[in-house]
Amino acid sequence: MRQIVLDTETTGLDPNQGHRIIEIGCVELVDRKLTGRHYHQYINPDREVEAGAIEVHGITNDMLKDKPLFAQIADDFLDFIRGAELVIHNAPFDVGFLDAEFKFLARNDPKISEICGVVDTLVMARQKHPGQRNSLDALCTRYYVDNSQRDLHGALLDAEILADVYLLMTGGQTALSLASDDGSQQGEGGTSGEHRRLVNAQRRLRVIVANSDELSLHQKQLAEIDKSSGGNCVWQRPLSTEN
Repeated sequence: MRQIVLDTETTGLDPNQGHRIIEIGCVELVDRKLTGRHYHQYINPDREVEAGAIEVHGITNDMLKDKPLFAQIADDFLDFIRGAELVIHNAPFDVGFLDAEFKFLARNDPKISEICGVVDTLVMARQKHPGQRNSLDALCTRYYVDNSQRDLHGALLDAEILADVYLLMTGGQTALSLASDDGSQQGEGGTSGEHRRLVNAQRRLRVIVANSDELSLHQKQLAEIDKSSGGNCVWQRPLSTEN
């Protein structure tokens, strides 16, 4: 089964008020395993980004001036997601914006739900954790997913984090690698990109082994305890410095 974990960033909150998509980030799962393939694209919305939106994602108007219009990336994006099941947190928001973008092209593209299945992880989380906060950050805390790099929202970063959360929430593999089988990386528009989330390797537990002097003192202490108890104590075998 092929799934695409997807997130978008936008100029504002409502596509019906003319707001547009400015970033799309996707990571691919096949049979619940992260493949390393991803799609990432910044988009020129051909309008101003609202100040409130910039505070959320940090993507400014100047950053988008040289980016392609949605019309220029629409086919590549459709090719990447077509036939997959989309995994999205608060799916109506992202799907609503995507449908609005394709409607704006006026070329009779099908709606996203007609070419992809859609799983809403917000609905899933609310069913699994009723009465609790179920934002992406709250789920990261609940499932011990590292979101320390998420000072601002970002579509690809949030898709990567959501992939970890989704796999943990539904029980499964969570190791993320953006490297493809041939060692290459897919980035913006399917080409090499600089956006990476480096998953911290699990820290090794530090093991401190007693030295010979400490072992000798330990044995003396055991002997004293044994003597005071009249020789009735039963001890484990002596500690060893051998691995």
